[in-house]
Amino acid sequence: QKLHFPLRDCPRFDELQNETQTSPEFQNRIQPYMDFLQTMAVNTGLELNHLKMLDNFQLWNTYDTLHCEDIHNYTLPVWATKDVINKMEKLAELSLLSLFGLYRREEKSRLQGGVLLNTILNSIKQAANSSKQGKMEVYSAHDTTIGALQIALNIFNGKLPPYAACQFFELYQESIFPMLLTRRYSIEMHYRNDSSKDPYVLTLPGCTSSCPLEKFAELVSPVITENWSKECGKQDKMKDIFLGFDVAVGLLCIFNLVLLYLLYHYGRCRRRNNYQDI
Repeated sequence: QKLHFPLRDCPRFDELQNETQTSPEFQNRIQPYMDFLQTMAVNTGLELNHLKMLDNFQLWNTYDTLHCEDIHNYTLPVWATKDVINKMEKLAELSLLSLFGLYRREEKSRLQGGVLLNTILNSIKQAANSSKQGKMEVYSAHDTTIGALQIALNIFNGKLPPYAACQFFELYQESIFPMLLTRRYSIEMHYRNDSSKDPYVLTLPGCTSSCPLEKFAELVSPVITENWSKECGKQDKMKDIFLGFDVAVGLLCIFNLVLLYLLYHYGRCRRRNNYQDI
């Protein structure tokens, strides 16, 4: 579940997505495609209003289906020309970018890609401080996972991650100081999105390609949250339970007081007035 992005059940992220769709950053990019989207609505039978909301994946899923059919030499619909496929790819790229970045990237990353980045960084720190012989950790996920992670790192190239794309983090022990009993470590990042070429070296903004571990952790700290649920705006369920219990007890006490008042003043047990029969 931690690898399936976007992470769900985060009210604040949903708010950011709604804000993104109406932001100038997003509208300036999607407006040139409005006529194309109207044509796509006719060709696919999908609602235009749904196609314009790129975060619902309708256009992206349509592109992905056609892309897979093309790879396996299936006959595409007549309207699915090369130009149409290229435009759909550009909109799918915009969908990925706007989902995790484009507007308030840092805050989105704290709620999305930064969560995975924090997990990876903690594993790297443990490896640096441990005598265990583990050499590798491997995660298998989706294109949105790589996109969320790279956008959190601010190293996204704007292209859809292809099938079998890999993001690498390598930990190196740079030097040892026996007298001080200290070690220095660095992190290198590589991205392979083309099996015919060696992985590309990626550089974290503000650092070198071989980035000292401490510097790396410092630079990515703005996109790492200590309390994901709180920043998402999720209420503590236990607090809700106790609050509900307190409210119920309070209402019950008020009901009992009102009932006692009514019984005392209007019930049969009320003390009779000594002169009421005279």
